[in-house]
Amino acid sequence: MTLTPSISASTGSLERRIGLRSAVLFNMLEMIGVGPFITLPLVIAAAGYKLSVWAWVLGAVIAVADGLVWAELGAEFPRAGGSYAFLREIYGPDRAGNWLSFLYVWQLSFSAPLSIASGCIGLSSFLGVFWPGLDGAPFAAWPALHYANFAAAGACLLVTALLYRNLSSVTRLAWVLFAGVLTAIAGVIVSGFTHAAATGGWHMPVSPALPLAVAMGGLAQATLITTYDYWGYYNICFLGSEVRRPEKTIPRAILLSVLFVSSFYIAMNLAALPSLRDAAAHTAESAMVRLRLVADIAHSAFGQWAGYTMAALIIWTAFASVFSLLLGYSRVPYAAARDGNYFHYLAAVHPKHGIPHRSLVALGVVATGFCFFTLAQVITMLVVTRILLQFFLQHVGVILLRIQRPELARPFKMPLYPLPPLVAVAGFIFLLVYRVHALGGLMVAVGIAVSGTLIYLFRARRLAQWPFARNGVGEAEGN
Repeated sequence: MTLTPSISASTGSLERRIGLRSAVLFNMLEMIGVGPFITLPLVIAAAGYKLSVWAWVLGAVIAVADGLVWAELGAEFPRAGGSYAFLREIYGPDRAGNWLSFLYVWQLSFSAPLSIASGCIGLSSFLGVFWPGLDGAPFAAWPALHYANFAAAGACLLVTALLYRNLSSVTRLAWVLFAGVLTAIAGVIVSGFTHAAATGGWHMPVSPALPLAVAMGGLAQATLITTYDYWGYYNICFLGSEVRRPEKTIPRAILLSVLFVSSFYIAMNLAALPSLRDAAAHTAESAMVRLRLVADIAHSAFGQWAGYTMAALIIWTAFASVFSLLLGYSRVPYAAARDGNYFHYLAAVHPKHGIPHRSLVALGVVATGFCFFTLAQVITMLVVTRILLQFFLQHVGVILLRIQRPELARPFKMPLYPLPPLVAVAGFIFLLVYRVHALGGLMVAVGIAVSGTLIYLFRARRLAQWPFARNGVGEAEGN
């Protein structure tokens, strides 16, 4: 859609300044967040010792298959907003693409702040290792509200402030954060194998045989968790309009980040297995207790201060992940607003820093508000919602695009087409169908889809957009 002169002049444009190394960096920062350190015992508890490694492998296979879809679309449409731009282009900006792209931004209005807030709440829980009083409730009238919620909100605001600067400064800061992330991963791996060597060598803990149906259900639940831990390999697609040579950089960044992170995760799982024999007994406990299961590995291997150091590094990693999450997601409302398909106020680019500052601040403020909610089962809700309202639409869309628009240049063509999108769809269906309590997560996604569709139809009728466009032409202005 062509922007009006007033919109173009007032919003400016983003510059292409991100190379391959920085692209891989931004992906890996989002992928390696607080998730693997907390969920490591959860994966083992869900799938059992023997199948837990396969949950990480299966998650990596799904990530590669889905990543190839992102790579082809990201190289073809290197624009701000990632999935927003893909869905709009695939299904037609003057047809259903207008609705589906709006629906994507609508679900992102829930899932992105929840993702960011969950990282901040996890971070604040880890702070409880050093300041146990964070679990206390400051207001007797609101016992569910803890000091940790205020610490999480403070972390969210700090990340927003750090991102409110030019992209070169953000990239330099990201490299500093990434050094701590790699140190944390190395600490878990080295501590795990060192502890195993000191207690008779590495060996797989004994576990009882399970019926096939139970084993498959546990593997599905564990793979859902590992899939959540892998997510982020597509982060660079949200920054598509700021990537140099996107036709080469985006596909390489996606595949390299999955390769590196999957190697780290599998090594972490193997290192931790001998030390997490009681993981199943802790699945119902707090995030802090689950953290200590990982930090205790370092404690057992190298002493008390090593355990504290590991906890500090995990806090650092959680902060780095939130940093990357907010960086990437802030480009989505901006891109939709630029197209007149979301609130026009969010289309502004900062005149000095060259960043979508209003979209950044808006998303940071909403995420800060979510820090005061309980985020139980947030992983399941996030995964199910995005599979149904984002990933499935892209998997079908990349096939439709091949059929309907064969003339496109396609600077990157996924190998073995159409196998990658079909494998990704099969993997996601496995997660949705075989896990326990599958219906609850599906209903959340359906509720978001229905509410977003109703809002879109009301807005489209007022703006004469699809399916209410007059003579096939709708208004370009947002509200």
